[in-house]
Amino acid sequence: MMDMSTNGFARDARHLRLDTFVRLRWLAITGQSAAVVGAQFGLGLPLPFGWCFLVIAASSWLNLALRIRFPASYRLSDDSAALLLAFDIVQLAALLFLTGGLQNPFSLLFLAPVLISATALPPERTLALGLLAIGLATLLALIHRPLPWFADGRLELPFLYISGVWTAILLGTAFTGVYAWKVAEETRLLAQALAATELVLAREQHLSQLDGLAAAAAHELGTPLGTIMVVTKELSRQLAPTASPGVREDLALLRDQVDRCRGILSKLTSLDGDGGGFLQTVSLSHLVEELVAPQRAMGIILDVTSRGEGPEPSYRRNPGVLFGLANIVDNAVDFAKTRVIIEARWTYEQVWLEMRDDGPGFSGEVLLRAGEPYVTTRGTDRGRMGDSTGAGLGLGLFIAKTLIERSGAQLTLSNAPDPVATGAVVRVSWARHVFERGIAVARHAQNGDLATPAQDRSDTYMSS
Repeated sequence: MMDMSTNGFARDARHLRLDTFVRLRWLAITGQSAAVVGAQFGLGLPLPFGWCFLVIAASSWLNLALRIRFPASYRLSDDSAALLLAFDIVQLAALLFLTGGLQNPFSLLFLAPVLISATALPPERTLALGLLAIGLATLLALIHRPLPWFADGRLELPFLYISGVWTAILLGTAFTGVYAWKVAEETRLLAQALAATELVLAREQHLSQLDGLAAAAAHELGTPLGTIMVVTKELSRQLAPTASPGVREDLALLRDQVDRCRGILSKLTSLDGDGGGFLQTVSLSHLVEELVAPQRAMGIILDVTSRGEGPEPSYRRNPGVLFGLANIVDNAVDFAKTRVIIEARWTYEQVWLEMRDDGPGFSGEVLLRAGEPYVTTRGTDRGRMGDSTGAGLGLGLFIAKTLIERSGAQLTLSNAPDPVATGAVVRVSWARHVFERGIAVARHAQNGDLATPAQDRSDTYMSS
């Protein structure tokens, strides 16, 4: 459930702001300028002053161009950040070439870009930058201008010392790169875990807030539904002798729908309950039939199939899961043109339900934001009556997904892959041991507390 969200968090955690690179480069430019000016005018060392400031100016021009071209909040891609760090390594190598190569004590600054890469970029980018730094350090060990020294002498360091500096840069690059990457990766993983936890808690909070709304709606709607039922019965009694067959069918349908509404409201008030009626054990095919039965009078063909490997799995009733699955089936019937296909499948390791309709399918927004509240494709033209009866708040899918995934299931949404066919595809899958979790407890409770558990289970199923 959380894979896609956490991947987004990982990408955002890696991408650094351009402003961070610009500020760090200004700091490097200030330090380089101070070192060149101090050596030239403070110590009196003969430097190729003009060439040095030309190299420093190249960094300044790049910074100004980036500041003008992009906003401060712009986040760099991995490739862009790697290119900017590669430029910094090349610029530092050019400056060291003019001032003594690896004899210059500032040659250890090769570690800085690699360290930044290790904390913010993938390992392959850091490896490439490390190889670039080592390669340029190798060239500087062999080719460079003399180290600026006082006018009365010339300092020539032995090649063994240069080799030691090169080795120190090599080992420092490898060690600091690996160490910084490891620490940064642990920090990123912790941040992603916290973000994922916050996301789960936010979804649970949304659902908890809806619990009170559902209870209030069930209470408030009970009275008008009762009134509608009374009026329907009176109309049936008064019109029965003279009513046409069509009117009698409409009145019967109205009574059935009122009963269905009252049943839904009763389920809303018992989602977190442990009533014995709902927590009985049923087979997978009976569970599917229970979901489909209320929809058979809606004029849509319901094609239900059940098959699998080994014995058919059984399920301990969970009112939340039943409500979520019923919501998905209801949506499929609402959006289908002529047919809804429901397939129940099982193996020795997995159990899944797949529901497909021949409607328009999911919109791109729903697929991208699946499971978030207030996301809906229902509009005023979706209702079967041609008015706003099909409109909704977009809470149904959010509630269904949250309730179903609480049971350990995974819910995926997609559209029909066939370019000719259209329609939405909803797949709910469980590991088999998760799907059958609690059955042994339920059977033990039934055998201990009920004299005829099989008969009670049958009566419960029929009454629900």
